[in-house]
Amino acid sequence: MVPVLPGLYVGGAESCSSSKALAAAGVMAVLTVDAEEPPPLPGVRTLYIRALDEPGADLLSRLDECAAFIGAARAGGGAVLVRCQAGVSRSVAVVTAYLMKTQGLGWEEAYAAVRAAKPDAEVNPGFQRQLKLYEAMGCAVDSSSALYKQHRLQVLTERFSELQDLPQEVFAVDPTIACQTPNTEVLYRCRKCRRALFRSSSILSHVEGSGPTAFAHKRITESTHLRGSGPDKCTSYFIEPVQWMEPALLGVTEGQLLCPKCTSKLGSFSWWGEQCSCGHWVTPAFQIHKSRVDEARTLSVGNFHTAKT
Repeated sequence: MVPVLPGLYVGGAESCSSSKALAAAGVMAVLTVDAEEPPPLPGVRTLYIRALDEPGADLLSRLDECAAFIGAARAGGGAVLVRCQAGVSRSVAVVTAYLMKTQGLGWEEAYAAVRAAKPDAEVNPGFQRQLKLYEAMGCAVDSSSALYKQHRLQVLTERFSELQDLPQEVFAVDPTIACQTPNTEVLYRCRKCRRALFRSSSILSHVEGSGPTAFAHKRITESTHLRGSGPDKCTSYFIEPVQWMEPALLGVTEGQLLCPKCTSKLGSFSWWGEQCSCGHWVTPAFQIHKSRVDEARTLSVGNFHTAKT
């Protein structure tokens, strides 16, 4: 194990092979990030985070918890060891996130600081993407943010072939089931039958693409050019999946999205991604055409809604 900060060490599985070595370093807490939980260490506080050293493994959702554990251990006057099997990827990613959160560093600066202390450190590409996202979220995991929702869906896409069922937490609540839509949100309804479909908080924004030039591999007609131009280049909403979509998503990688009430076509989905009319590629894509829905704003009285004009 090697010191990164006073009272903070990073290392591999062998770091805990000697109780005397831990005691000599003042280690009173051990955070393990590994595929299997290690045996308990007498007299030592422990936290176990299950994660494989694979790009698709989720560390992001546990980074705040890890930072809190490390901070509490150091504040208590003892040292803390963060370890994984080899001590080069998972443990380094966690320590990097801790430096980002507590030292005000960008992910590259924090990663460089850990590598200066441990030159063999090598965080896998998936964890690097998660550290970048952690930085973009202000080093605090916000599960309601569009950035986090998009990340969660991308992780699901990488694991899609292994899934028999989709975790319920990836679905936004069906707005027809919820008690009330907050006044700050816009509700989107099927233009044909007025069935409520999704809320504005489910829309996943993306960087605007380059317009018609992004479709250079296709034969661009005048209508295609016009569709991707003008004040609103995006002719569709890309949203997180909503509960009513679940039957259509299971067991297939792409297909149509139909209104659950009147079955009119609303858009399409693809776990591998679709191209927005603005030219940006969105992965995965749950696309609702703007021409198929209307906006409605919630008024302050009860659950009454009025269409936006």
